[in-house]
Amino acid sequence: MPLPSIAAARRFDPAAHLPFFIGNERVGWIRRGDVSLLGRWPGVFAIDASAVRLSPSFDTVDARSAALGAVIGMLAADGRIPGWRDETYAIRNHFDAAPLAFIERAASRFFGTMTYAVHLNGIVEYDDCAPQLWIARRSESKATDPGMLDNVVAGGIGWGMGVEATLVKECWEEAGMSSELAARAVRGGTFHVLQTLPEGTQAEQIFVFDVALPADFAPRNQDGEVGEHRLARIDEVARWIEEGALTVDASLATLDCLLRRRWIDEEACEGIAAVYDSPAP
Repeated sequence: MPLPSIAAARRFDPAAHLPFFIGNERVGWIRRGDVSLLGRWPGVFAIDASAVRLSPSFDTVDARSAALGAVIGMLAADGRIPGWRDETYAIRNHFDAAPLAFIERAASRFFGTMTYAVHLNGIVEYDDCAPQLWIARRSESKATDPGMLDNVVAGGIGWGMGVEATLVKECWEEAGMSSELAARAVRGGTFHVLQTLPEGTQAEQIFVFDVALPADFAPRNQDGEVGEHRLARIDEVARWIEEGALTVDASLATLDCLLRRRWIDEEACEGIAAVYDSPAP
């Protein structure tokens, strides 16, 4: 039986949603229970039994962004879009694709649009004992997964930021890690999560990195988004994954690291190949 995190990464029922289109491109998924909320804006959305479509009258990135922004602002004021971030995300199905529109980050799960993130495994290796991993606990004030265990660094990639640049930024904000230390990180796997959450749909591509950390380095959060850090044995982390104490994203990023380094057997990760964008190790 797959681990809870692996099963959750694909826990999505298309029949419970309507696809969201901009032009001829499906860019998201909207829960059927939320579709009726968009009926307040017939000039913005064309809604039928099969799909929600942004009106073709919005034929530029700026026009689409303005129309969606007005709707998102009102939905947020009504409490339908929680966790406002004041961060801009692009609507695009591939990381290198041209944006079709820009939206507030908090709205991405309401509309089920593709998002992108980086996760970093912080590894401490010793000469005389087994390696350990730095694990973070998310702040209780986080809009998503408050209080859950996470990778030492994890963060969304906002518009205008590259993968590596985001990693460096998040390393400092979440762990007080210098740019020089962050630059030592090496790329791991890339995987895709599609899961239903209380706030909507998470459709996210996640880029995994590992970094070897000095034994005397201790992470220190800078932005208030991490409650604590702890250094843990591999067997402890594996148990937390099995118990569902780590977020789904962090569990997959950690399993990717453990598999690549052969610190865990492939048999313990049944089904993980399905979440990779490229072949599993």
